Amino acid sequence: MIVAAVRAKLIFLVLACAIFGGQAGVAQEAPPDEAVSQSTAPALLDSRVTATQDRARLVLDLTTPTEFAVYTSNDPMRVVVELRGQAGNDQDSQPAGNGLVTAYGIDAPGAERVRVTLSLAGPAQVQQSYILDAFGDQPARLVIDLVPDTAENFAANARGGEPAAEQAEQAQAPAELDGAQTAPGETATAADSVRPLLIIDPGHGGVDGGARATNGLEEKTIVLAFALKLQNLLVETGRFDVALTRDTDTFLTLSQRVALARQNQADLFISLHADSFDQQDVRGASIYTRGDLATTDLDRVLAENENRVDLIAGFSPPEDEGAINVLVDFLARETRRQSYLAGQALIEQLEPSVQLRRFPLRQADFFVLNSPDIPSVLIELGFLSNSDDTQNLTTDAWLDRVAAALARGVAVYFDGQF
Repeated sequence: MIVAAVRAKLIFLVLACAIFGGQAGVAQEAPPDEAVSQSTAPALLDSRVTATQDRARLVLDLTTPTEFAVYTSNDPMRVVVELRGQAGNDQDSQPAGNGLVTAYGIDAPGAERVRVTLSLAGPAQVQQSYILDAFGDQPARLVIDLVPDTAENFAANARGGEPAAEQAEQAQAPAELDGAQTAPGETATAADSVRPLLIIDPGHGGVDGGARATNGLEEKTIVLAFALKLQNLLVETGRFDVALTRDTDTFLTLSQRVALARQNQADLFISLHADSFDQQDVRGASIYTRGDLATTDLDRVLAENENRVDLIAGFSPPEDEGAINVLVDFLARETRRQSYLAGQALIEQLEPSVQLRRFPLRQADFFVLNSPDIPSVLIELGFLSNSDDTQNLTTDAWLDRVAAALARGVAVYFDGQF
């Protein structure tokens, strides 16, 4: 039975506000507590930028989370990120790929301040920014995502104003480091007028326990707990209606799961699993979608479940069966395309957060991905046959990290649809 989701206001995650400044060259004796604070400023461990025509991402590896600020600057067009921390020598680097960002540089304008300057090929805006706590062997990270912007909007929001003297003066002034970051599911281009319906499907249940870890933990239990966590997080954004195929330990057939999504005309179907494999060293998250080679299987599912003409309900179906076949095939292909875009958006947000399998976006013949009119993805959270994955799957900090990444991925996908 579908569980109705509760609508909630968007919650913003805001770190403590702090301003770091001072007069260079003036020695002052700091109180003991302040001295300790100064000695523990986060260190910048690594940096990288990936860029395409549609988006760019800056990832900064840090010893601990920190405060940061982001602003844009014109003439030339740049995005500037300032953070409290310590860096090594100044450096200029080229991004991986070509697109929104053409180059970036890192310098230290203060003793405990790091500035990253992204040179832009065209106007861009910050789509989302967030801090990830250190987890396992992964350091803390600051992630900034950019998307294209209009020239007018970029100019209106650029720091510095029109007078060159004023712009130069403000460029030297330190930004206020408040660490204001976008919440999971919030983006700068969010559309509030449309509330898509997401259906989350925790795999297995009831007599079907799914995969089992060596300690006896069953897949059905892990994915249900995670589905409830992800549902709550998505509902809190205020952007989505979210329902589960099951919210208790009950058994549903694969056909029932797909039917629930289709009957409720879901905008996205997300199936959750945590599998096992005979090779214990295989680990990491991955996402599956249907491939173009699944056309025959799609036709089989259509024949088993309903009249194929129902797929084009709302239109005036032609009498010619050949024309109906063309329309149905077009719908199925568009659904597979949207499923791929959804999977791609989810992978992009998971990448800086958790360990992924090699080539994490995959295609396979899972039955729950057969829906010809509902974009569908299947997420393998990890492998219960691997001890490291099993530990992660039972650790709240790791699960929170993954849920937040998936919420961001869902928002990015729907930002491109509406």
